Amino acid sequence: MDPVVSLPDQDWVDALCDVPGVELVTWDMEDAPPRDDIALAVPPYMRAGRRQLGHLQQCPQLRAVQLVTAGYEHVQPHLPEGVQLANGAGIHDTSTAELAVGLALASLRGIPEATRAGEQGRWTSLNGRRSLADRHVLILGYGSIGTAIARRLQPFEVSLTAVASRARAGDELVDTIHGTDELPDLLPHHDVVIVVVPLSEATRRMVDADFLHALPDGALVVNVARGGVVDTDALVRECAAGRLTAALDVTDPEPLPDGHPVWTTPGMLVTPHVGGATTAFVPRALDFLRRELTRFGKGEDLSHVVATG
Repeated sequence: MDPVVSLPDQDWVDALCDVPGVELVTWDMEDAPPRDDIALAVPPYMRAGRRQLGHLQQCPQLRAVQLVTAGYEHVQPHLPEGVQLANGAGIHDTSTAELAVGLALASLRGIPEATRAGEQGRWTSLNGRRSLADRHVLILGYGSIGTAIARRLQPFEVSLTAVASRARAGDELVDTIHGTDELPDLLPHHDVVIVVVPLSEATRRMVDADFLHALPDGALVVNVARGGVVDTDALVRECAAGRLTAALDVTDPEPLPDGHPVWTTPGMLVTPHVGGATTAFVPRALDFLRRELTRFGKGEDLSHVVATG
């Protein structure tokens, strides 16, 4: 018998019904599983909280959970013993890279200031604002999203530096990929840092007071990773002092509560965690799932296993 795979939306079941070797069922995880023989579950995007993920424990034949998000730390505590967890590596490259570049451009060119002035019916001068061109940009986290960001930045006439957990040979975009141990030497020479590392114990608050202090005056920090990677209080202090600016798609805490200093600190631009939530998501998610479910139906391992319960 073909293994049973649950998808969170009937439209997805309809779109993938021709995948060989699997039986598809709809399960949005709002209630208990519709049957007890689900072998692989795909949780809903942006709607899988503690209550929904708790239902995974009611799947006695579950072998794997396939996410359509790059981040996976929120699922690990709910993963049944022995069940594999795979993330949606690559699905959000396009949208997240697009937003990273957009946030950098908006912050550097003063778009938020122009918008606020326009809402008050005032013409404001933005002459002399920094261009993205000629900036020294450091991408912290050089996986598939980091590479997608680098590819989009290349035509902007920037100087690119890539940093990953360990140093390795470069690619067609950068001559070399530096390790995080080199950050103290690299940071003083970069005026834009784009953060796109996964959240883990190794990266939690990686961008701390010392990290920020090492950046030159006027540097911009763009975070499209996870809010917990950045020490929010330290970043607020630097921006409030006028030394740094920041453009954040993710925050700590999140959602950012009313009245939080980030909302009113000069030089801080915030979008509400929308890096992957665009029209680009569904077609890329379906293409990704088609590949992974085909592998699963053949008895092969999923491509991007990140943990086992």
